[in-house]
Amino acid sequence: MRQDIINYLGQNKQLQKFVREQPIWYRRLSRNPHEIQTLEVAALNYYKNTIPHKVEKFSNGVQMASMMMGMFQAMNSQS
Repeated sequence: MRQDIINYLGQNKQLQKFVREQPIWYRRLSRNPHEIQTLEVAALNYYKNTIPHKVEKFSNGVQMASMMMGMFQAMNSQS
């Protein structure tokens, strides 16, 4: 693997961890170092750090809070 790719991975710990968990990327980056953008997208999807994943996580949190509020209101109305 080229030294500039190794340095780039060393600066970004999440990408370094991803490459260690998915060793196929060692081969892919050695053969085609221009796939670093593809690596970053794959890592974002793997760790669920994309915008759709964040929106889904936020939406789930709002739904949970709404459900809890409904439960508290139902408990208070029964008393």
